[in-house]
Amino acid sequence: MRYAIIGPGPTGVVAAETLRAQDPDAEIDLYGDEPEPAYSRMAIPYLLAGDIEESGTYLRHKPGHFEAIGVRHIRDAVTRVDSAGRQLTLASGATAGYDKLLIATGSRPVKPPVEGLNQPFIHHCWTLEDARLIAQEAHEGTRVVLLGAGFIGSIIMEALVRRKVKLTVVERGDRMVPRMMDQVSGNLIKQWCISRGVEVQTSTTINAVKPDPTGSARYLLATDHGDLAADLVVVAAGIRPTIDFLEGSGVAIRNGVRVNEYLESSVPGIYAAGDVCEGLDWNTGHHAIHAIQPVAVEMARLAALNMTGTKALYTGSLAMNVLDTLGLIAASYGQWEGVDGGDSAELLDAPEYRYIKLQFDGDCLVGAITLGLTQHVGVLRGLIQSRVRLGDWKLRLMQDPSRIMEAYLACTQ
Repeated sequence: MRYAIIGPGPTGVVAAETLRAQDPDAEIDLYGDEPEPAYSRMAIPYLLAGDIEESGTYLRHKPGHFEAIGVRHIRDAVTRVDSAGRQLTLASGATAGYDKLLIATGSRPVKPPVEGLNQPFIHHCWTLEDARLIAQEAHEGTRVVLLGAGFIGSIIMEALVRRKVKLTVVERGDRMVPRMMDQVSGNLIKQWCISRGVEVQTSTTINAVKPDPTGSARYLLATDHGDLAADLVVVAAGIRPTIDFLEGSGVAIRNGVRVNEYLESSVPGIYAAGDVCEGLDWNTGHHAIHAIQPVAVEMARLAALNMTGTKALYTGSLAMNVLDTLGLIAASYGQWEGVDGGDSAELLDAPEYRYIKLQFDGDCLVGAITLGLTQHVGVLRGLIQSRVRLGDWKLRLMQDPSRIMEAYLACTQ
């Protein structure tokens, strides 16, 4: 049996190791186009902040790890999948066969349609090479503009603050982390960042990046509220699944690769896992991408088991994000925006940056947002995941959302 895995991130690495454990005699090829050892993108902000060395981003630290377990780590990009012929075309022009394939390509950063973003000293913060280039320029007092205040942008912001740059964050949305937080919590995070010396401009669009004609800065960024001076620009305007190479493969795609309960795509023998995979959301019953590393790693393990013939059911996952923004912890769970006909309840202590909002469908809790409150993480996840009927406790939570632990104990014990 010859297995191919496209993507050497955490998903691909765990899948390769699981395949080897399940099938000691198989051929296993792991494809990725970066020259680096297999590493975790989630560790890059910690590298940029100076908390770890480059080796701290590596997924496996023993030299020759993949060779030792009989996995070929092939540093070449897959540009085409011929599912009928079970063959891959590589960027180098070579071709390679496979019997079963796992797509674990994750996501790639989005470059917004802004004039001038292809100039030097404008970078994403997505690869180790990106981090090296940013670190060369991001020194104390350097004027840095960060495009995007979403989840990834906020993590990068923390690393830049640690480097003591003069930072301006620009977000098109009307609040920070708009795909995770509502107006109240998103704007509280904004005020928190401002209070810690970060300039944050929301509801702001960058229209062009041009050299500063006066020479006092490297660039001027033209926005709908005036010009911003910058010597370094970091782009964090979102991500999308890496699926372009699947065009013409027959693999069904919506937002990502659609899979069944065994993580198999619409093409038999081709599986998907991780941030590229559109699996079951157990809160809604629909398919969704949950770009969370623990979910990705579990998907990898289950997909590899299924590829070797051991039936392993993927029961779905819950949309959940936890973000630390300069020490302020925010979290969103499930259907945090609410459902049609549902009820909501909230409790706010703005001076202390504390907030909780609950969303109900009937007497079931289906979503929540918390800010500055970490004690409810497991309880909220448990109630939403189980869809336990709250009964009279729904009314009590509507009156005082802080009683979530009491509700959990009363309804689950």
